[in-house]
Amino acid sequence: MNRHAALANGYTAYPRSGQGTFSISPHKFQPRSQPALRRRRQLIQRICLIGGVSFFLLILIFPSWRASILPALSLGLLSSSDHLQIQTVRYYDLAKVKGSASGWEDGDRVLMCTPLRDAASHLPMFFSHLRNLTYPHHLIDLAFLVSDSKDQTNEMLENMLEELQRDPDRDMPFGEISVIKKDFGQQVKQDVESRHGFAAQAGRRKLMAQARNWLLSATLRPTHGWVYWRDADVLTAPSTILEDLMRHDKDVIVPNVWRPLPDWLGGEQPYDLNSWQESETALALADTLDEDAVIVEGYAEYATWRPHLAYLRDPYGDPDMEMELDGVGGVSILAKARVFRAGVHFPAFSFEKHAETEGFGKMARRMGFSVVGLPHYTIWHLYEPSVDDLKHMEEMEKERRAREAEEKAEAERAQRTETYFKDPKVESEIDNAFVRDSVEEEEKAKDATPEKSDSTPEKADSKTGKGKYMLDDKHDKKPQPKDDKVKGDADVDTKTEK
Repeated sequence: MNRHAALANGYTAYPRSGQGTFSISPHKFQPRSQPALRRRRQLIQRICLIGGVSFFLLILIFPSWRASILPALSLGLLSSSDHLQIQTVRYYDLAKVKGSASGWEDGDRVLMCTPLRDAASHLPMFFSHLRNLTYPHHLIDLAFLVSDSKDQTNEMLENMLEELQRDPDRDMPFGEISVIKKDFGQQVKQDVESRHGFAAQAGRRKLMAQARNWLLSATLRPTHGWVYWRDADVLTAPSTILEDLMRHDKDVIVPNVWRPLPDWLGGEQPYDLNSWQESETALALADTLDEDAVIVEGYAEYATWRPHLAYLRDPYGDPDMEMELDGVGGVSILAKARVFRAGVHFPAFSFEKHAETEGFGKMARRMGFSVVGLPHYTIWHLYEPSVDDLKHMEEMEKERRAREAEEKAEAERAQRTETYFKDPKVESEIDNAFVRDSVEEEEKAKDATPEKSDSTPEKADSKTGKGKYMLDDKHDKKPQPKDDKVKGDADVDTKTEK
């Protein structure tokens, strides 16, 4: 069959009627017009432009998105300068992280370390101090070590940290927060007698040194310029303590630590005796001790005769006055981070016959760092009564109650007396009572006396023949009244007696 033959539908591909154009009627094809294509292309371009601008703004506004999106888009490679770097490689210039005297202005980050053990009762007070710190909170990273605790320290800590970080005040939340849990087998109880007993000091302080080193090694970052150690049982401290200590620009610096006492114990007392200067007596004593012995201050067993920072306090002295130290206490220590990076730590062994914070001070001095204390800049530690104090307070409470009871009884007696002698109505009642009592006594006496008075006047009357009653001896010589008059007087007398 000829390929140019007619199609099945009766139409052919050749022109009909001699016309020069083809026709495939009844279906006609006409190309899309140019304006429609142009509008479609413009719409696609606008959508892409809006999406790109939105993506760029999201990356600028949300750094967390930038950190997660850019590595994925760049396949792990970022161009920060003239060459490519891998995202997981970070570069720090520790020469720039020295810790300055005006760290709050220079943006120095502070690592605040606090060891906790059965400290649930102290946490509300501690967090109130945290909220009051004037150092920029976003520059403070918090680090806690919860160890050997049997109370609700960990639960309370987590709840209070969440509440602190959700505070509506934008200046209140802190920077990075780390909570580390690690037990060290501390067997010494937390009561005053156990913690401060002489026999437990060496082993207890070695374990405390281990705890401090664990906390520091796990939380110290290359961005930290300062490290601040703070106990949770500090009662009062200036809210500007970080700035006050920092502006001295010392490698290690501590304030003076006292504690308040009841009035019957003197009102106040030096608390931290671990901040001291070395003495010849102490050096001689150290030479006589065993290799693992640890000298602790404030005990009669070790008479060191060292100058203590606490005993040099003057309430009216200059708070900026400095004193060079060899040993430091651990209640409140501000140190530059470079001290720890250089290798200074809290010895958990006998270092020059000292351990923990006192050994830390000796080690820092040995490595050439400055260690000073402020004798007239005082913070106050919480008062914890000892067993003897508790017994004495019980005796004083009994005496107070007895004294109050006696004073109350005396006041009631005085009030009754004052009421009786100052109220005229009551006084008149008392007088009437006395009169009634005297009348009753007279009547009783009259009833008890035999009736002899009637016979005597009658006998006298028979002799004289005159009046029935005699008045008295003074009137014997006077004429007696008539019977009717005497009788009337007798009636009057009788009525009076009634």
